[in-house]
Amino acid sequence: MEATAKRLMAPGKGVLAVDDFTPGITRRLAAIGVESTEATRRDYREMLFTTTGAMRDYISGVILYDETFHQQARSGTPLREIIAATGALVGVKLDKGQKPLGSEQLTDGLDDLEQRLAAYKKLGASFGKWRAVLSISAELPSTGCIKANAMALARYAEICQAQGIVPIVEPDILMNGDHGIERCAEVTAAVLSEQFEQLRNVNLKAMILKPNMVTAGSDAPQQPGHKTVAEMTLEVLRACVPVSVAGVAFLSGGQSSVDATAHLHHMNAAGGLPWPLTFSYNRALQDDALKSWGGKEANIPAAQAAFAKRAKMNSLAALGKWSRGFETAGLTP
Repeated sequence: MEATAKRLMAPGKGVLAVDDFTPGITRRLAAIGVESTEATRRDYREMLFTTTGAMRDYISGVILYDETFHQQARSGTPLREIIAATGALVGVKLDKGQKPLGSEQLTDGLDDLEQRLAAYKKLGASFGKWRAVLSISAELPSTGCIKANAMALARYAEICQAQGIVPIVEPDILMNGDHGIERCAEVTAAVLSEQFEQLRNVNLKAMILKPNMVTAGSDAPQQPGHKTVAEMTLEVLRACVPVSVAGVAFLSGGQSSVDATAHLHHMNAAGGLPWPLTFSYNRALQDDALKSWGGKEANIPAAQAAFAKRAKMNSLAALGKWSRGFETAGLTP
């Protein structure tokens, strides 16, 4: 498992999250005028996985939703085998989404996790992901919500490691709201501190943390610059994340594609970090490709070029070598 975690955190590579629940991908397809069917969802994801150069050079692993994990490409080859042929590891979303916890949310899916894990592992999965969702307001998240989600994430991680699966632990503090960056830093520190208290029975060298970055709320009147986000995120990580953790692979959480790249770059450019930092983005890796594709087969080359470019930009950011000028200078800096 430690070797698998190191592969996922390979220099200049990151994890592609293609694990939207069906309602989520349906909304994204609707935004480009495409009906969400099993076939259109497959075609879109197959287009990403067959961008062979980008997958080989910049992607260390792919997180799949259950439907995609079991789907076949048009050729009849399982999509997970197409991914594996590029050298990327195959992972799977293991949570079942959120259920109410008072006015907040608790992630569901522990009851049959062992059985599902065994089936996924038999078909080639080597890592998993579980997402907890927390909201910020003047009162939220509550101490009880933080603890309940941290306990569930820790139990998921323990079950994964007992079956030889690397867990990605994702406490996601949403960007929704008008809170300032200082409030996000306060909440993120509280969540991560409780999370690692609960992870005391987990081998940290064989797990990856997938946290939010410390940002202002999406509706905040003052939006800090990229360097400020990077500095405050690193300050919280250094205070709360043990140095033995295999790596940190950030979620993008509603950031724009370029913002997510720039923030990651400035963190890595700072240097002196005890763990590798990389990306595990969904929308910030895929939005450009999705819009270019538009559901039309004739647009596949343009969409694959857009995906390859975004993956390249994030690869450079993971190495601390990105520059805004590269965004308009083609794939080769």
